Amino acid sequence: MKSLRQKPGPDTQRSLFGEILDWMLAPLLFVWPISIAVTHYFATTVANYPYDQTLREQVAAISRQVKFVDGRPQISLPGSARAFLRSDEIDSVYFHVLGRGGKLLAGDSELPALKPAEVLQKADLGEVYFRDDEYQGQDLRIAYMVLGEPDANPERWVLIEVGETLEKRSQLSNKIIASVILPQFVIIPLALILVWFGLSQGLRPLNRLRERIEMRREADLSPIAAARVPEELQPLTEAFNSMLARMQHNMDAQRRFISDAAHQMRTPLTGLKMQAQLAMRESDPRQLRYALENISSSVDRASHLVNQLLAMARAEASEHSQQALEPVDLDQLLHEIVETWVVRAHDRRIDLGYEPAGPAYILGNAFLLREMINNLLDNALRYTPDEGRVTARVVPQGDFVLLEIEDSGIGIADDEAHKVFDRFYRVEGTGVEGSGLGLAIVREIAELHRAAASLRPHPPSEQGQRPPGSVARVVFPAHRFPTPALAIPEHVQTGFA
Repeated sequence: MKSLRQKPGPDTQRSLFGEILDWMLAPLLFVWPISIAVTHYFATTVANYPYDQTLREQVAAISRQVKFVDGRPQISLPGSARAFLRSDEIDSVYFHVLGRGGKLLAGDSELPALKPAEVLQKADLGEVYFRDDEYQGQDLRIAYMVLGEPDANPERWVLIEVGETLEKRSQLSNKIIASVILPQFVIIPLALILVWFGLSQGLRPLNRLRERIEMRREADLSPIAAARVPEELQPLTEAFNSMLARMQHNMDAQRRFISDAAHQMRTPLTGLKMQAQLAMRESDPRQLRYALENISSSVDRASHLVNQLLAMARAEASEHSQQALEPVDLDQLLHEIVETWVVRAHDRRIDLGYEPAGPAYILGNAFLLREMINNLLDNALRYTPDEGRVTARVVPQGDFVLLEIEDSGIGIADDEAHKVFDRFYRVEGTGVEGSGLGLAIVREIAELHRAAASLRPHPPSEQGQRPPGSVARVVFPAHRFPTPALAIPEHVQTGFA
């Protein structure tokens, strides 16, 4: 029977507790064998020291029994001294005294000796040295000394060597290693338990934060209080609160859209219904045609209102406002959009002009910028009487790029200039139909581009009179492309013409 439990895939995220525990134990398991090797090295070094000192003393004791008579070495080693050298109960001790040419003067002839040339080259007279060798299948630690007669022939010397097996050293080294390693088998499991307990206690704030989030109501998008959040979780909490704020903003935008749509669509839909009912009662073809024309006009107004509401929703919370801004030639974009409004301006005998300025780049979203310019042109044409004038231009000014839509319409009072960008605000007494959303959309899109939108009457002329109409202006930060490195011709690079 196959198990129904799925195996974790490569992208499956493990628990944070397990990840921290693994990263704490992995270095410990890696370092432990290294610590054992280092302990063994130092234990061997420590174990060698006292026994090397004993060998040094034995070599010195034998050297004191060597005399030079007429330049010839003589050794007088009583039996008690020999017995003392052989008195070790654990290790075997060997010694010999060699003269020139390797002649055995005393001791064990089988003990491996150094070559005379090597001894004289490396050793100083009277100094004790150590080396490792092998004798009868056993490892030996050997201390040796070269002894000579002062102020005599330098070839007159003797070699004294004392060696012993390594059993005592091995036993002492093992005791040192055991005294260090064995407690670790108790300390390490205890440390693991303490680490597990410490991690459990350390992650309790994270568990409490999770419980606080789980206990929140589904519609609760209020920020998480950071008073009891650990310092390490502050960035996560701030990012989560930022996400909640964006979600709240989008939900508020949706609520406003639904509320605005329901409020604004109620009147035109009611009018459409009444006009349709009146049309159904008419039998006169002329009256019926008149009623149908009213219905068509109402449908156009309702369609315009719906488009404005959708544009506002896109500017506030759509995916377009969240996309990265890219370099856009605002002058070229304005030229393309003005061409699409020529027919409508011609129908009303309005002189729609465009003043070219050359490339003027800003960082923007072309979709939203097109929506903004369309609303500015629509607003200018609506409030400009027939045979009036509307001029669109882009004005580069250093670090800024100005978009201006100038008209000869009814103008705007100074005290109402800042109100026209509010939702559904309309200047009274104009007699012009509209939704009151066009300039609100302009302001929303301008803020997304870190720009400032304004609507002002024409400045006074030299005679102190204001010409009719107004100027809508949006000030954008200019975009500067990085200066490319100058291309060096190949013949200059190589030095050949």
